[in-house]
Amino acid sequence: MMMLDDQMSDRDDGALPIDMLAYYFDAHGWSHERSGDEEIVATAQGSWTQYELRAVWREEDRVLQFLALPDIRVPADKRAAIYETIGLINEQLWIGHFEMWASSGMLLFRHAALLDAGDEPALTLDGAETLVEAALDECERFYPVFQFVLWADKTPAEAIAAALIETQGEA
Repeated sequence: MMMLDDQMSDRDDGALPIDMLAYYFDAHGWSHERSGDEEIVATAQGSWTQYELRAVWREEDRVLQFLALPDIRVPADKRAAIYETIGLINEQLWIGHFEMWASSGMLLFRHAALLDAGDEPALTLDGAETLVEAALDECERFYPVFQFVLWADKTPAEAIAAALIETQGEA
């Protein structure tokens, strides 16, 4: 983060939340598109899959909603198991949650930041990093769980137990 801070320190003052996310995405070399001052969409490669990252700024509510969409679509016959999996996973999360859009079967991680009610939006570059990295970390952590349920026919409890085993030592 130190190099990123050095490059971006002059951009912190007065920037809109979407601007700060654009700076962050630029610094990582991630392609992104903006839709005015209210929305930005980027792509980032994780270790398991590619993610679509989407942020929407609602000035009137001072809320920045952030979504990370892994490349996972849930077929109709697996939706009940994925809903159960999502429930078990969400019990473990402090910030944000997983959900599945019923119309498309698209799985996503969502969280929001209520930003300072002062005159200037209060998303710093550090805040942008925290927002993005928290979402990506949770997606990467739980991606294998969803795959075990979808492709290995594991129950949600079995998938969580199998995917979240803490390894000891080094191979």
